[in-house]
Amino acid sequence: MADDTKGITVKKAEDMAEWYGQVVVKSELADYAPIRGFMIIRPRGYAIWEKVQRTLDSHVQKKGVKNAYFPLLIPESFFKKEAKHAEGFNAEVAWLERQPGEQERYAIRPTSETIIYDSYARWIRSWRDLPLRLNQWCSVVRWEVKDTKIFLRSREFLWQEGHCVYATEAECHKETLHYLECYRKIAEDLLAVPVILGRKTESERFAGAKDTYTIEGFMPDGKALQMGTSHDLGQGFATSFGISFLGDDGQRQTPWQNSWGISTRMLGALVMTHGDDKGLILPPSAAEHRLAIVPIFVKDDELNKKTIERCRQLAKTFSRHNPILDESTAYSAGWKFNQYELQGIPIRIEIGPKDIEKDSAVLVRRDTGEKSFVPTAELAARVKTTLDAIQDGLYGRAKERTEAAKAVVSTWEEFVQADKDKRLILAHHCGDADCEAAIKTETQGVTARCIPLKGGKSEGKPCVKCEKKAAYQVFFARAY
Repeated sequence: MADDTKGITVKKAEDMAEWYGQVVVKSELADYAPIRGFMIIRPRGYAIWEKVQRTLDSHVQKKGVKNAYFPLLIPESFFKKEAKHAEGFNAEVAWLERQPGEQERYAIRPTSETIIYDSYARWIRSWRDLPLRLNQWCSVVRWEVKDTKIFLRSREFLWQEGHCVYATEAECHKETLHYLECYRKIAEDLLAVPVILGRKTESERFAGAKDTYTIEGFMPDGKALQMGTSHDLGQGFATSFGISFLGDDGQRQTPWQNSWGISTRMLGALVMTHGDDKGLILPPSAAEHRLAIVPIFVKDDELNKKTIERCRQLAKTFSRHNPILDESTAYSAGWKFNQYELQGIPIRIEIGPKDIEKDSAVLVRRDTGEKSFVPTAELAARVKTTLDAIQDGLYGRAKERTEAAKAVVSTWEEFVQADKDKRLILAHHCGDADCEAAIKTETQGVTARCIPLKGGKSEGKPCVKCEKKAAYQVFFARAY
């Protein structure tokens, strides 16, 4: 890691991995923990996560979802109740060895289906108890053996996991897709990161699920990033955990379930999608501070007092944007400009004696670097339109880049070339797990990301790899 006292020392296009690590640390979003693979989320980063929390809660609570909390430790016997689920998480589970007086060892929560569904088996008695919709915000531990990266792949991370139970399959399926749409809104409307909505192939679906739906982002370095998933669990977990209810027809029935989650990986997507060689760029909707007001001081105390007074007035005017008012004299204006650019503050307003004479201010956009001289009377309106323009511009440019990265291929030769070109590949596929595994092996890492919810039909075309009749179209890419 480069010297933390300096700005970003590498270019994003030349070494994105190093660039990413520097931006995350130097913009003060997060830091490395003293335990390998763990991270410390600093206040600037946690403020964005809190916006994600508030936004998602506002969406899902309209459906009657309530927040709750379940234990960190999960008995080993719970995992064994759902064999596919246990097998899927076996390699990642961190175990607390059996303690004196305990009958079995406990897993540190990698996900909470099993501990939650044990409670559901006791709480659900009749159709009047349904639908049951709970969510928890918590941390989970997955003992990654790969190289870890802050936000993107760490051994402990923050997330939410929703767990709902329904009387009918139709209601369960409908809401599984509803929560996926909530995630799309978080990614695109809040973070300005475009995503593809799709369904996972059988090989890539969540362990124990009937179907897994996903939102997939495509990062500037040519890798896909799974940003959120919503799982239609069918009746498998309910059967394994003995969850049943007395229907309004008087018959004992097995309910339908889903689970859904996003994590602090969302913050990593934001950094990679929008940042530049100066550092972080924050979409206004996600920024804790949308403005930084910087007084320009001169060698005249009286003029400086007037400058500070004007800046304080502006800070009150723009209080709804939680502005930073930097009155410190320890650093030069130029140093402050660089610092707020590194931290990604959407708009910087500069005020000096000359600006006061002209009854104006200097407004600088973080995303484009455009500088404008704005009369004070017009400043409020200009700030609003500029914030909207930044939000829309960041999303628009990211969307254009994602669309330009897509490559529709029909032959294996085209597939291989598209992979070399770091493209997001759309190809017909037979749906066979062995064929999918062969693609991953021969390309040394390309995986099926999702079957797009819009489109995705095979139209009787041959599979891009084995040339058997295709079952659907699939987006393929290398991934984080």
